[in-house]
Amino acid sequence: MKNIAIITDTDSSLPVHLTVQGGIRQVPINVIIEGETYQTSVDLDDHLLFEMLKQVRKYPTTSAPSPEAFAKAFRAAILEGVQSIICICVSGKVSSSYDSAILASQMFQHDIVVIDSQNLSMGQGFMALTAAEAVLNGATRDEVLENLTLIRKRIHTFAVLPSLKYIALSGRLNKHSANFADLLDIKPILTVQEGKLEVISRQRTVSKAIEKMFDLLINACDGKAIERGAIIHADCPEKVQNLQDKINISFPDQKPFLLSEFTPGLSLHTGLGTIGITILTRD
Repeated sequence: MKNIAIITDTDSSLPVHLTVQGGIRQVPINVIIEGETYQTSVDLDDHLLFEMLKQVRKYPTTSAPSPEAFAKAFRAAILEGVQSIICICVSGKVSSSYDSAILASQMFQHDIVVIDSQNLSMGQGFMALTAAEAVLNGATRDEVLENLTLIRKRIHTFAVLPSLKYIALSGRLNKHSANFADLLDIKPILTVQEGKLEVISRQRTVSKAIEKMFDLLINACDGKAIERGAIIHADCPEKVQNLQDKINISFPDQKPFLLSEFTPGLSLHTGLGTIGITILTRD
């Protein structure tokens, strides 16, 4: 039996089979559509989300898991007999998930460590996966925490958005800036810097944006090998194949990149057709 539980939220974009394989518990991000609350990866995935968006009158919103939702996950882990819980949350600068987990941890007289990943999507997911694998290999609590601090600096995420209007609707970007960019048909490339989403480049077509994103990936490697890689998308498999082909040509000896959906808690804010890459470089 494991003596350390790894918990994260569904903004980690982790495929379900990997959470099962690694024994990772996920706490769902909520999506509110026409007054109804749906739980990411429980009763809502990206494909269903975008089908539902065709019929809504008011654009949906998201909400972080409540403290009680995290408490439920902590309680289940404690009942299984674990000595420590490590909870890895989406960046506190884009969600209140971290705050909810902190409040939940204070409900227990137990060793619960809540970590702000300062990442999102598979950047956060890679942290959870690495921690879970370390636990399965017998690492101590302190060793897992030390390693998480180290790998956080080696994670790089980039994403091409088809439009800025969705992220503007979420309140995470000025609507006037978004409208101006869309008027010029500009395709932004976003990255995560110190836990915040930042526009790192702007291109005039999706194909040029994907080329630029790939250049940014090469630069981020800085000559280092890729320990883990993932392609993340919002219901656009045709773009995935194009990107996978580029990876296979440029990194012929690289083990296959994981393929994952952004999941609705993120896809709602980036829009249909968003595609991204996350890498964890070797030290």
